[in-house]
Amino acid sequence: MGLIKFIKEEIQVVQERDPAIKSPIEVILYPTFRVMLSYRRAHRLYQKGHFFRARYISQRAARKTGIEIHPGAEIGKGFFIDHGSGVIIGETTIIGDNVTLYQGVTLGGTGKETGKRHPTLCDNVMVSAGAKILGSFTIGENSKIGAGSVVLEEVPPNCTVVGVPGRIVKRDNQKVPRIDMDQINLPDPVKEDLTALQRENTALCNKIIDLENKLKELQGIHKERN
Repeated sequence: MGLIKFIKEEIQVVQERDPAIKSPIEVILYPTFRVMLSYRRAHRLYQKGHFFRARYISQRAARKTGIEIHPGAEIGKGFFIDHGSGVIIGETTIIGDNVTLYQGVTLGGTGKETGKRHPTLCDNVMVSAGAKILGSFTIGENSKIGAGSVVLEEVPPNCTVVGVPGRIVKRDNQKVPRIDMDQINLPDPVKEDLTALQRENTALCNKIIDLENKLKELQGIHKERN
């Protein structure tokens, strides 16, 4: 891909997904633009077997941007990292088209595998701030990973995952994450469980109070008879 075409595509991606941008020229200041420019060069070198030069370029980019992308990773078009500091993408990661990552995301391995060690993210996946996806499994297209989640197993398409460890809290997402870009208004299963427990506790307390009142009434009747 030529530099001019790359810049035009990056401008389009950033304008689509970041409301903070005020002019197209700002794109060259974005860490995602700078790190992806370095990644494309490093990835070409990596594919040709120039591993040291590839790693040298990627490590320089990591020091400058705070985003570490191994040159062996495969990344599709329309990729966007918002803010970006602390993002780590492992060597055997595969990322489809129009994927969005936020700051602090790790696409890593478990440390026990060989070969394909890192996750595969299909098209239109969004991974929210601080989330960790660890292992060689697939995150299905149009899925959304909530902030701070730790995902350790495969996620089907069109799902929302939250929690530690991550669990599916919503299926059949209707909105494409890259259009929606909402990483806050997600289902909270822990809160829902606590709310249900509180309701059950209140109901039990009310039953106990009713039983105590009935017991007092029976005791009063018993005393009157005696």
